[in-house]
Amino acid sequence: MRHGPGHNHGHGHRGGRHPAPLRGFRSFVRGPLRRRLFLWVTASMLATGLVVGTGMTLTGGTWRQDAGRMRQFAAHRLAEVWDSPAQRDALVRAAATELLLDVEVQDATGAVLLRTGEPCDGEPDFTLPVERAGQRLGTASACRGPGRGRPPWRAPLGWVLAIATLWMVSGWLARRLARPMDLLALAARSLGEGRLDTRVDLGRHATGEFAVLASAFNEMAARIERQMGDQRELLATVSHELRTPLAHLRVLVELMRDAGGPERMAEQMEREVMELDSLVGELLANSRLDFGQLTRRALDGGELATRALERTGLPLELLGVQVADTRLEGDATLLGRALTNLLDNARGHGQGVVALRLLERDGRLAFCVEDQGPGLPPGEEGRLFEAFYRGRATGTGREAGALGLGLALVKRIAQAHGGDTFAENRAEGGARVGFTLGPRPPPSG
Repeated sequence: MRHGPGHNHGHGHRGGRHPAPLRGFRSFVRGPLRRRLFLWVTASMLATGLVVGTGMTLTGGTWRQDAGRMRQFAAHRLAEVWDSPAQRDALVRAAATELLLDVEVQDATGAVLLRTGEPCDGEPDFTLPVERAGQRLGTASACRGPGRGRPPWRAPLGWVLAIATLWMVSGWLARRLARPMDLLALAARSLGEGRLDTRVDLGRHATGEFAVLASAFNEMAARIERQMGDQRELLATVSHELRTPLAHLRVLVELMRDAGGPERMAEQMEREVMELDSLVGELLANSRLDFGQLTRRALDGGELATRALERTGLPLELLGVQVADTRLEGDATLLGRALTNLLDNARGHGQGVVALRLLERDGRLAFCVEDQGPGLPPGEEGRLFEAFYRGRATGTGREAGALGLGLALVKRIAQAHGGDTFAENRAEGGARVGFTLGPRPPPSG
């Protein structure tokens, strides 16, 4: 059974389906290379932050012990000079100056002995009890004065700026690393769409393996362009060589008729020649589509339909124009071939042409041919345009010897012009087969 592009075989989930959040996460992770690089760099930043935070937490006890020992040292030094006011004041002022603190020293009764700077606004940052031999001498409290300490928002702001800078750098780095792959992917898509002159120019990104890959791609594209050019030349030569003997055969058939040869044999030979000529025309049109040789220009749908009726020998009264604007843009030769194939199909397999109509279908310009046959059997509307499909023995009345390339070519021509084909039964009997075109060109002027 053929599965669509979105089919999952579903390992580990019943029915082959994953929960919507998981599917969304997987599609995001499996996105472009630059996105995956960006995610990896972001993940490494988070992991680094986690490791640093864990290390700081584990070593925080040591820092607190060191801070406690420093407080104890300061209290002992202050106790040594407590009885000498001059030395005590000098030590306090030196500590306040070096550590950018406002210090206040009180005796055991709470009387202020010395204050450097302004009193603490609220609770002090820390308080040191000053003791000697178990006797309380006093206390020293300290706090950061106005303008001396860092604002409390500076540390978080620094972290935010650092993380934002690393994040932007990681995005730039991911884009730079993925840029060559993006250029190669665009070139491969362009080459696959038929622009054979596509080449990759990585510029300053041409380093290492990317330069080797770009060079290999350019060599491959050059070989493909050269081979396709050779095939186009061969096709032009073969088409000329085929059409020339066919024209000679037609002349010989007319000479045989003029000489009084059997009319029945002449008619059979002429039918075979016309069949060969039609087959060669269809093969050449298919080749033009394969090579992407479409010559687009502004056309008039009514004129195209008129020429198709004249080419097939049908009366112009069969043309019905049901739209006011018949402008279109496309390849006149290929569109003419598509209309001729529709008319030949209705005349040969639909028991005659009822009308060739120009109408609007789903907001687009459409050509359709109506026949007076028995109509299409159920299920054949979609298969009618398959290559080499001859239809059922009953219904369309296709001849056993037909290759079934005519309507398949119509579908290819329609798709090359941005449209599609359709087939349906008419309420009054017979079938309606046609094709739509892409968006119309804007009005001139």
